[in-house]
Amino acid sequence: MHHWLRWLHRAALLAAVAGGPAAQAQPLPTVASGRIERLANLASAFVAPRHVDVWLPEGYDTAARAGQRFKVLYMQDGQMLFDPASTWNHQAWQVDATLARLLREGRIANTLVVGIWNLPDQRYAEYYPEKFLALAAEPARAEYVAQAQHGQPRADAYLRFLVEELKPAIDRRYATHPGPEGTVVMGASMGGLISVYALCEYPQVFGGAAGLSTHWIGRPTAWGLARARNAALPLAALRYLSQHLPAPASHRLYTDRGTDALDSLYAPTQALVEELLRDRGYTAANATTRVVDGAGHNERDWAARLEAPLVLLLAPR
Repeated sequence: MHHWLRWLHRAALLAAVAGGPAAQAQPLPTVASGRIERLANLASAFVAPRHVDVWLPEGYDTAARAGQRFKVLYMQDGQMLFDPASTWNHQAWQVDATLARLLREGRIANTLVVGIWNLPDQRYAEYYPEKFLALAAEPARAEYVAQAQHGQPRADAYLRFLVEELKPAIDRRYATHPGPEGTVVMGASMGGLISVYALCEYPQVFGGAAGLSTHWIGRPTAWGLARARNAALPLAALRYLSQHLPAPASHRLYTDRGTDALDSLYAPTQALVEELLRDRGYTAANATTRVVDGAGHNERDWAARLEAPLVLLLAPR
């Protein structure tokens, strides 16, 4: 096995550990700006409990008391967002630092972040869009459900958790803009897939979405990159998007990929997604697709290019 495949396998095992009992007792991440509040082991009628970390910017309390409202950025893989000292690979998106800077510069509206922890053993079940699967050829669909999702797709249930349970709870607790103009969703890799899917399934809830290193090939990297590469799942994704992309006049979408290792496998699908967006009427004002030369598939690289999707989705209108 090549050394980088061994690394991917080790990474998958370490990520699985992140969802175990130690994660339940993990302290709040340290942030450079603002503060974190945790909704611990948040119960749901649709999915298993998990932590939700809410980042509030400096001055939130004063602004909220004064009647100001905040946009809400819902982010997948919530345990990987803020503090590299607390993550399995010692990397993080460092969302707090980038958002704080953009807020100081006046380039984005008042925003808080809702970081939804993943459950590593259910990540492929919760993050791979069910209606993509419905459009895939039967052999590929059956294999994916059996081997990657432990026999049970859960993406639609996960989105119901976000829309019917988590979002109302956040809107009750915090000073939010509750409409789609104030509600956006973001993730990377599989988290990018479920974020794009959320925008398409609930355009009345989410006004924008971003998928960094969007994992169009769908299959787990733990299978090895040669096996992860396939045509059936990307073609199903394209069929779904061609039918369900929301209206460009009222929605914004960001997708990108790097050129290194795993990200290089996204090139064919990413190019076709760009064409789909153009055909649907998206322009540079409401959609961005990027190829980031030399970038790979990790939190350090996503942190380095976080500014572009944040400005697209959260700029004052």
